Amino acid sequence: MGISKPHPTISCILFLVLYFSFYCITPTSSSASLQDQFINCVKRNTHVSFPLETTLFTPAKNVSMFSQVLESTAQNLQFLAKSLPKPGFIFRPIHESQVQASIICSKKLGIHFRVRSGGHDFEALSYVSRIEKPFILIDLSKLRQVDVDIETNSAWVQPGATLGELYYRIAEKSKVHGFPAGLCTSVGIGGYMTGGGYGSLMRKFGLAGDNVLDVKMVDANGKLLDRTAMGEDLFWALRGGGGASFGIVLAWKIKLVPVPETVTIFTVTKTLKQDARLKIISKWQQIASKLVEELHIRLVLRAVGNNGNKTITMSYLGQFLGEKGTLMKVMEKDFPELGLTQKDCTEMSWIESTLFHGGFPTGSPIEILLQRKSPLGKDYFKATSDFVKEPIPVLGLKGIFKRLIEGKIEFLNWTPYGGMMSKISESAIPFPHRNGTLFKILYYANWLENDKTSMSRKINSIKEIYSYMAPYVSSNPREAYVNYRDLDFGQNENNSKFNFIEAKIWGPKYFKDNFNRLVKIKTKVDPNNFFRHEQSIPPMP
Repeated sequence: MGISKPHPTISCILFLVLYFSFYCITPTSSSASLQDQFINCVKRNTHVSFPLETTLFTPAKNVSMFSQVLESTAQNLQFLAKSLPKPGFIFRPIHESQVQASIICSKKLGIHFRVRSGGHDFEALSYVSRIEKPFILIDLSKLRQVDVDIETNSAWVQPGATLGELYYRIAEKSKVHGFPAGLCTSVGIGGYMTGGGYGSLMRKFGLAGDNVLDVKMVDANGKLLDRTAMGEDLFWALRGGGGASFGIVLAWKIKLVPVPETVTIFTVTKTLKQDARLKIISKWQQIASKLVEELHIRLVLRAVGNNGNKTITMSYLGQFLGEKGTLMKVMEKDFPELGLTQKDCTEMSWIESTLFHGGFPTGSPIEILLQRKSPLGKDYFKATSDFVKEPIPVLGLKGIFKRLIEGKIEFLNWTPYGGMMSKISESAIPFPHRNGTLFKILYYANWLENDKTSMSRKINSIKEIYSYMAPYVSSNPREAYVNYRDLDFGQNENNSKFNFIEAKIWGPKYFKDNFNRLVKIKTKVDPNNFFRHEQSIPPMP
C-alpha cells in the first residue's frame, strides 16, 4: 500500500539487547493511568485500528520488550545509561493518522513527548528528555514506505525509512536515478532531512533539503498540512531548520537526480612518512572545493599503530560520476600530488557506491540495504563539528596530528564543499554553510564501555581539540552542523520564556542569520512551544 498523497492545492550492527535489569524501571500507577488515557484518546482520534502488543511498549507490561524497543535504533550507547531518564512508555504508530492522533492526545493530556525515526542524533534528543519528565516516545520506525515515480523524477518517503531503504527502492526502478543523501545507510529519513542532509553527491546536486518538493506534516494543532496548506515560510523551515521544532513530518516528496550508469570510487591512504612535508593534504585543502562538481573527495585522519610507534594515516575517499578514464584525466590535471592510479579505481553502479560509502564488505548484495543496519557499529561517543574557510597551515595540522597520536580523539572526517554548494544562497533553506566554505570537520571520540572515567576523558578531549581549532575555523559565529548537535553550545530549559535569549548564542552557530527567520516562523506556527527539546527553535517571549 502506497503513501497517501496530499491534495494538489530524507558499522551499525544488530545490537544485542541489554538485560532488562539494567534499567531498573519502576512503573507507577499514575504513569499506567496516563498511558491508558493516551491510548483511549488515540483510538478515538484515528480510523485505523492497531494491536497494542506491537504498538505500545511499557515497562509495566514487559520490561524486556520495552528495553529492546528503546534500544533498537539508539546509536549513542552512553544515552542508554541507567542514570538517564527513560520514557514512561513507547508508542509505535503503524499509520499516519495515529501520529496525528498522538499529537492531539499529547496536547489534550499535557504529555511531553520525543519523536524518533532512526535514532542517530548525537545527543539522543529523539529518545531522551533531560529537561522534562515524565515523557513518552513516539517511534516512527514502522512508517517506512517509499513510493518512487520515475516518470516524474520524484518519490514520497515516510520518516521511518532509512537512507539505505530509499536508495534500494530508487535503484529498483532505475539505474540512472539517485538522491543526494548521506553515507550511513541506517540513518532515518525523518531527522536527517530536517537538518538539510549532506552526502557524496552534494557538490553536484546540493543537499537533500535542497531537493525537497513537498512535505506532509502534522502541526501543533493536530492538523495535516502539505506545502500549499502550510505556506512557503513553514516549508522553508522544515528543510534544514532542525527536527522537532515545528511539527512531525509524515512524508517527504523528494526530487530524484540523474546519475550515470557508471561511477568510479577510490581510496588512497597516505602516512605521515609518505606526506612528510604535508604537501598532499595542503593541496587537498586548496583544491577539494574547486574540483569539477562530479568529483567528491573526502578525507579521514586517524592514528594507527601501537602506543610507542603510532603514525597518522590520511585516507582520501573519492567518488566520481563517470568512468575511471575520465577521472584519471581530471586527477592528473588538478591533483597529481595524490598519485592516483587506475588500480586504485573501481567502476560500479551508483547503488553499489552507496555500499562502499556505507562501509559494507566488497561484494555485499544490495539487498543488505533493506536490513536497516550498517557495519559501522554502535558506540559510546562524543562528536562535534566545524566549518573551515581558509586552509589550515602546517602548524595547525601538526597540532591535530599530535592529539590523534595521543589518543585523545579517534578520527576527523573532512567533507569538501564547493560546486553546487557554493551556488545556492545561504538563505535558500535554513542550512547556511554555502559559498566560501572549503570543508566541514567532524571530530569524533569514542570509548569502549559505560565507564565514567573514560567518558569524561574523551568528552574533555573533544572540548580541548575544539578549543585548539578556534584560530583555524569559521568565526562570528563559529559555525556548526545542526545534524551534529552539541549541547555544549547551550540548551533550552523547561519551556522557559528565557530560552530565546539563550538560543541566540547557539542558534546562529547552526543557522547564522537564518536563525532569526526560524524564530519568527516558530512564533507564528507554535507560539506556545508545544514542539520542544533541548535545542529546539524557541518562540519569541
